[in-house]
Amino acid sequence: RIFLRELENYVEYPELVGRCFLDQMEDFQIYEKYCQNKPRSESLWRQFSDSVFFQECQRKLDHKLSLDSYLLKPVQRITKYQLLLKEMLKYSKNCEGAEDLQEALTSILGILKAVNDSMHQIAITGYDGNLNELGKLLMQGSFNVWTDHKKGHSKVKDLARFKPMQRHLFLHEKAVLFCKKREENGEGYEKAPSYSYKHSLNMAAVGITENVKGDAKKFEIWYNAREEVYIIQAPTPEVKATWVNEIRKVLT
Repeated sequence: RIFLRELENYVEYPELVGRCFLDQMEDFQIYEKYCQNKPRSESLWRQFSDSVFFQECQRKLDHKLSLDSYLLKPVQRITKYQLLLKEMLKYSKNCEGAEDLQEALTSILGILKAVNDSMHQIAITGYDGNLNELGKLLMQGSFNVWTDHKKGHSKVKDLARFKPMQRHLFLHEKAVLFCKKREENGEGYEKAPSYSYKHSLNMAAVGITENVKGDAKKFEIWYNAREEVYIIQAPTPEVKATWVNEIRKVLT
């Protein structure tokens, strides 16, 4: 009703279509909500897919596919937009509208990242508070983590030095959460992993050491004037750099 009509205005001027995306960018946020609700809609569909009501709707509309196929469409669509925009950019070098196309692509990639991050965030279990109060989710990802706590028993400290823990980190504006990833058995969205909450650090009391001797993939997060130190190893130096930049932004 809205976006399609807008797009149709650009049939004669496809190179200007970036503007159309940018005008609607605020409404694109709805995809994040939609994808977050996808596990719920899937489980409802599994419960009621054979009800007469849905079969009757399908027959009346003469739809070849059942409702779940259509419910999947928006999830597929949001990933397709970025491919289309990339393709259009390839053929729109130096023409009017190229800047808008680039900006539209960057914005859509941002929405895709937010969708992906929030799908992980809704899988966090065991957190007592309200995750929404921690501010925007900026980054999430899996790391090797070593801990070194001043208060710890010396045996514990020695052990901690050698054996890393696998932790999934969620960086919010106000806190960083450490979770343990659990693979789930099931089908579709039920097969997605869940993350059991272990502990969090308030960003107001966090410090960061960007380089750890001997490993370009490691950095340190420390807490309360190095009372607790977490050595974090990213999968690649590039991932480390992205995280360090984001943490630096929050701290400044």
